[in-house]
Amino acid sequence: MIAYIWTQNQIKIQMKRYGILFLLCLSAGFTKAQDMKTLFINIPDDYLPQLETAWRKDLIDLYQSGKEARLKNTMEGTSRLLTLTEDYLLLQVTERSSIELKKLPLINNTHIICMISAIEAPATHSLVRFYTTEWQPLESSGLFTPVTADWFINEQSDINSEAYQDAIARLDIHLVKYSLSPDAQTLTAVYTTPRYLNEEERKKIRPFLKDHPKIYIWDKSYFR
Repeated sequence: MIAYIWTQNQIKIQMKRYGILFLLCLSAGFTKAQDMKTLFINIPDDYLPQLETAWRKDLIDLYQSGKEARLKNTMEGTSRLLTLTEDYLLLQVTERSSIELKKLPLINNTHIICMISAIEAPATHSLVRFYTTEWQPLESSGLFTPVTADWFINEQSDINSEAYQDAIARLDIHLVKYSLSPDAQTLTAVYTTPRYLNEEERKKIRPFLKDHPKIYIWDKSYFR
């Protein structure tokens, strides 16, 4: 029964993935390729209310002129454009929030946008979303599967030990920092829940956790 349910779930994911690809291929003839500068300028205000369109253009002008790309935002704080390439952008939106944008290739010269919104409070937690190049939302389940807390547990851990049970009980929330690579089509997931704990609690949980992040690789249809 478990295998049957897993198979059905995989079929649903595949159908969503092919549906996304089909719709994007249909629209490919009506849209032209856009660089990250254009995509950033055209991002809907609802997705980035801290910066109006004119301010985004100003940030790009400052960045491309070699000056510090820093402007006051609508929240009376400061936003900084840190990195801008043909297909990647990193923006420090506020003191405790940031967004990353990555243009990912699909088949037939089409692209989608992966957007990561991160909040630090105090441990960083991220939200991964996907859009067309016209900023229409896409169903993320057909493009990416979020990492679970279990993935970060060291396989060598004695899960029946009292020390393990005591340590794991402290991980009562699930916080993950996702980040995109400026130079590669990869997505990195770092388990940040331990940073939510105090130093003594972190020492207890550390032996039971992997010492490396999960890295996804984009295959032109899915982050694997």
